[in-house]
Amino acid sequence: MQLTSHIEALQHDLAAVAALGDDASSQAAERISQALEPSLRLRLQDVLTEAAAEITGQLPNGRVEVRFAAGDLELTYVEEEAPTGPPLSAEDMTARITLRLPEGLKGIVEAAAALEGLSANTWLVQTIARNAEQRRRHGGKRLTGYGKS
Repeated sequence: MQLTSHIEALQHDLAAVAALGDDASSQAAERISQALEPSLRLRLQDVLTEAAAEITGQLPNGRVEVRFAAGDLELTYVEEEAPTGPPLSAEDMTARITLRLPEGLKGIVEAAAALEGLSANTWLVQTIARNAEQRRRHGGKRLTGYGKS
């Protein structure tokens, strides 16, 4: 993704607004837009990094990374295998929690569990464990990739 075109578009917008004033306003806007370029580039990178982290949190397996390549940013999907442990048995269940769900969500959980041939409880435990493991591995904001100066 080329950030330069987006930055130039913002600079053009600033110049268009400054053109409403006199020559001094136009010149000041030009200097400001040039001075803001590094900050704009950094802010756009921050937005993409946050978007990648948000999307990663919604993926069942894998993550989205922001990478630098030839001065541009790339959003890349990196697939990871879901952690598969041995099937849980009744003896493995040592803690109890009461979970109240809206009726509609309960139906969705039961349908998803039935598709996988599991009980709703087992499906919920496996889904929570998978999600918790993924968040543990990818916790917090993370910027990965390669930089080139």
